[in-house]
Amino acid sequence: MNINTLNNNYYIVVNARFLTQKLTGVQRFAIEMSLQLKKLYGDSIAFVSPQNVIHTDIADKLKAKVIGKRKGHAWEQIDLPNYLRSQGKPLLLCLGNTAPLLYKNLVVTLHDITFKRFPNTFSWKFRLAYGLMIPVILKHARFVFSVSKFSVDEISDYYGYPKERMDVVYNAVDTAFKPILDEKLRSDNYLFAVSSVKENKNFIVALEAFLKAQDCLPNIKMYIVGDLSSSSFKTLDFSKYANNPNIKFLGRVSDRDLIRYYSNAQAFIFPSLYEGFGIPVLEAEACGCPVISSNSSSLPEVLDDSAILCNPLSVDEFKHAIVSIYNSLQFAKSLVSKGYANVLRFSWQQSAEVMKKRMDELL
Repeated sequence: MNINTLNNNYYIVVNARFLTQKLTGVQRFAIEMSLQLKKLYGDSIAFVSPQNVIHTDIADKLKAKVIGKRKGHAWEQIDLPNYLRSQGKPLLLCLGNTAPLLYKNLVVTLHDITFKRFPNTFSWKFRLAYGLMIPVILKHARFVFSVSKFSVDEISDYYGYPKERMDVVYNAVDTAFKPILDEKLRSDNYLFAVSSVKENKNFIVALEAFLKAQDCLPNIKMYIVGDLSSSSFKTLDFSKYANNPNIKFLGRVSDRDLIRYYSNAQAFIFPSLYEGFGIPVLEAEACGCPVISSNSSSLPEVLDDSAILCNPLSVDEFKHAIVSIYNSLQFAKSLVSKGYANVLRFSWQQSAEVMKKRMDELL
């Protein structure tokens, strides 16, 4: 990593605080977009971060520059804007929902407003911080990106931000997500899910649909990956699911194991009530797995006609979808083919080109 001042030729600076954060969907988006923007802009874009970088390989690829002495929000609110002012106030791109509150030459990516639609899934501290920050950031932002048309509409409608200063930059699937066939795992005849117990994930519907489907498909199983250890877990009665020998809670798994589970499942079930994008459904399709999804929020936009879409409040609709896939190999194969085609609609390069076009208009 280089540690030096910015060259005066840089006209876009990226807030690379994501290089210091654990990898979640937001950080993965920021990394992938940054790598593409680096290819598009070359030496005309700079990436600056705090000192505590953990993704050193990505930092090296981006030629990231360490600035300031603080960490976290303090770095973002104090060191970053001070540094930018010393460099002539270049255009700043923030990819991970937050930004310096007092810097005005700013472009931001706001992924969704789940914290407003489902406040109980976040701590009061998080809700307070974001509730105060987001309106100020939007007041100063010259342009706003989000990851779906649905989220653009949500942000514009809720905060009154003008849609003519917004655009969609879709997520995409990592190229590692492709089929890994395992005959032994495939023979388990399982339905697969990736989830948590957060309210918006609506996971009880998936479990109840599985139990109902068992009435006519007694040999099926359900494998579940994800963090089910949050405090909200205690408010739900999972005993009848945990004690079911055909339901297996796998906890967190490696990306390779996740791909194996996607690749060999009979179907992937995703009953979420609210998603800014919903990357798991695309990951499943990329691995050749038929998808059963809710028809809410961004999911119809992301999936189009490549999946079975169900009312997220209807256990019966999900149950019938499960049965239809298990009972018709031809139908399941048609969903796999449509899924492969659907995944091709999304690429990091295309999204980065949209972002570049919009930012170039501001320079």
